[in-house]
Amino acid sequence: MSKTALIDHLYEAWHRGPVSPLRLGSQDAVLVTGPEAVRQVLVHDAARCTKRSHRARSLLGDGLITATGERWKRQRRALQSHFTAVGVRRYERHIAGAAQHIADRWERCARTGEPTDVAEDMRYFALDTIWRLLTGTPLDARTHDDLSPLARVVAALPTLSAPGRTPSAAPQTQQTQQTQQTRQTQQTQQTQRTRQAPERDGAAEGPERVEEAARRAVAAARAAGPGDGRGILHDLLDYPDQLLRDELVTLIVAGHETTATALTWLHLLLDRHPWWRAWALRRGPAGHRALITETLRLYPPVWLIPRHADEDTVLDGRPVAAGTRVLVCPYLTHRDPALWPAPLAFDPRRPAARPQSGAFHPFGTGPRACLGQHFSLREMEILTTTLLPRFVPRPTAPASLSPTFAATLYAAGPCTATVHPVAPDGPGPAALPGQEQPRDREGAG
Repeated sequence: MSKTALIDHLYEAWHRGPVSPLRLGSQDAVLVTGPEAVRQVLVHDAARCTKRSHRARSLLGDGLITATGERWKRQRRALQSHFTAVGVRRYERHIAGAAQHIADRWERCARTGEPTDVAEDMRYFALDTIWRLLTGTPLDARTHDDLSPLARVVAALPTLSAPGRTPSAAPQTQQTQQTQQTRQTQQTQQTQRTRQAPERDGAAEGPERVEEAARRAVAAARAAGPGDGRGILHDLLDYPDQLLRDELVTLIVAGHETTATALTWLHLLLDRHPWWRAWALRRGPAGHRALITETLRLYPPVWLIPRHADEDTVLDGRPVAAGTRVLVCPYLTHRDPALWPAPLAFDPRRPAARPQSGAFHPFGTGPRACLGQHFSLREMEILTTTLLPRFVPRPTAPASLSPTFAATLYAAGPCTATVHPVAPDGPGPAALPGQEQPRDREGAG
């Protein structure tokens, strides 16, 4: 099923109720959008509605996102302290350094009139930030070039993994030599296919370049050894090289693509509704957080959370048989008029629903909620605090707010913009012809 056909199919099911059966090819599935049912699937029945084979497993290997069972518990415990609200504070200097890099670039663009691609800038910021977090060093030009194909690789991933495939939950220490050899053979075959594939915008060499960057980072961490002030990789040196590589690539993909996507949507929404910029700036940090929350409501980067019913269960009074694919869809829940008045309007003034309610879950919820949600939110807060008071990016062509439903929910079309300085005496842009001046209260429809 194509990505466009999938969202159309989900829309049809959504209108039938908060828990709606549907067919995905030959497989039974159920769409879950009601808050109580969302909570049941992701929290209360998390042991029965489990995560199966991940669509990015060929790229991520046995990293945290794809791991299951005891292996997943061990890996999450190893990383947990780095991503708590308290733990994130240790890395704020890395976030601030990456934000300043973008601010310097935008200052040059504002001075020279050179256009920039806002989506690429947000992607560079998020990649630079996670690289600093992992390695303790800023993103260098060579590594950026090697990791830049990740955006195309992620965009090309299927929205749902093939049914019926379950990754091994055996502990890493019990992996057999045969399993390791099979993994190496698969990677060799992938490399051979990559070399034989025709060049398409450099995509053919992408996986090899990502692997090379990962090898360099692992080797550098091994050479430096553990120590305070270094990156997360230096705290995982007891991992075997392959698992260290998998965790590195997992954290890079999970830690930058979703954040970059959300930040791109935020800038596009502010261009469409410029009065909210001034509204947020007058309110300081709380205003920035409100912009971010409302952006995540309308455009949650992880828009679909698939699970598998391992046992018979009941959701919202509807029996769900074992073997059914269970699809939690934050994108549709966040646009439910029964939960959100004027749900399609961008209105940062609206009270945010608590994630525990099941009505708002851009990072998931329950035991497998996104480990990096505190880090991602702090990233977005620091970047908006750095850029919004100083710059207004203005697209060179009308920007579309229609999303592309892929592995993440990204903006369709180019995001090329000119950067304009904010007037020194106020929050509004300096001399932007045709731009509405900020107002304190305005409908965002």
